[in-house]
Amino acid sequence: MFLTKPLRLPGRSRSGVLIGLLLTALAVSACSSGNSGTTSPNGNNGGAATSPAAPAVSLSIQPAADSTNVSPTTPIVVKAAGGTITDVTVTNAAKGTKVNGSLSADKTTWTSSDALGYGAKYQIDAHATDPSGKSVDQQSTVSTIKPAKQANANLIPAPSSVAQTGVGVGQPIVFQFSYDVKNKAAVEKQLSVKSNPPQEGGWYWVDSKNVHYRPKDYWQPGTTLTVSAKIYGVDFGNGVYGAEDRTETYHVHDSWIAKADGNTEQMQIFHNGQMVKSMPISMGKDATPTHLGAHVISFKSANYIMDSCTYGVCPPDPNAYRSNEQWSERISNDGEFVHENPNSVGAQGSTNVSHGCINLNAANAQWFFNTLGLGDVVEVANSGGPQLPVWDLYGDWALSWSQWQKGSALS
Repeated sequence: MFLTKPLRLPGRSRSGVLIGLLLTALAVSACSSGNSGTTSPNGNNGGAATSPAAPAVSLSIQPAADSTNVSPTTPIVVKAAGGTITDVTVTNAAKGTKVNGSLSADKTTWTSSDALGYGAKYQIDAHATDPSGKSVDQQSTVSTIKPAKQANANLIPAPSSVAQTGVGVGQPIVFQFSYDVKNKAAVEKQLSVKSNPPQEGGWYWVDSKNVHYRPKDYWQPGTTLTVSAKIYGVDFGNGVYGAEDRTETYHVHDSWIAKADGNTEQMQIFHNGQMVKSMPISMGKDATPTHLGAHVISFKSANYIMDSCTYGVCPPDPNAYRSNEQWSERISNDGEFVHENPNSVGAQGSTNVSHGCINLNAANAQWFFNTLGLGDVVEVANSGGPQLPVWDLYGDWALSWSQWQKGSALS
């Protein structure tokens, strides 16, 4: 057996070896610590668990959630930030019907294209994704106004009544609303008349239900008029809202203007500015003179019962009358017509004997009836009567252009 003596090193060398052994042990321990530690349930080695990253995209909806008394014409708008919209569904909660809409080209904005209904609740369900494919969704509801009453925009003349014949150059366009209009300016902003060729014109409120549109001068023959009332959702005031939008088209036929003169007791007829006929007349007597100014034909009937009671003159008033007249065309709402009257033929051309009408003999009355129609003009001069009032159906031309413009709610 051989005995080995311990190796003896100098003091400084011994210390260095010990330090080296310690460093090696620490290094081995550090390298092996990952194997001897525990693994977390989420797969991470040691430490606290972490959540998946939230989607970068966010959604916003207008009108705001749970909005009430929303105008049905206010669009629903969904916007995505940090991503794109994948789909949006807007549903009438009561009816289950869907509201149509469209996405912008970059798919960041969806806007409804259908008008909403009155007094309805809508459910909105929107979805979007971020560039990494993470999705987000958002829901909302809005409720629309429930009007106390809904006003219709009736047109005079009725478009169907003049679809074949067109209207004359003097024809005003009249919107007659089924309820009073308090917010006239708000309503007038939604009314339009576009003329082709273009002609200057404007609106005049005759009363709280009737607003008239006329050009500065008579319409040009051949003009096409596109008339619109975009009143759905418009607040008329007093709980009344517009019932529905309306757009109609009128066509203006040739110019026919009759000029009746109380001095000459003649009526001259002009077609597109050229006189084509002259006929003897008898206008209103001194007690019932014919109104002065431009009248517009509003109605015609080959056989018509004229009754003064329809405008408040009834028996035993000595001016009251009731008679069956031929070839009649109304020129004002207080009983003035152009018509045949065989009883006044002897006075025609010399004396005014009527109750305010313009009397003609049979042949002239029939020619006039067959030639002139709705919207054509009868200008009365030297009758001894007052000016036709602006409110007398179509007394529109009694006002100068500057006076007419003052009747707009926007003036």
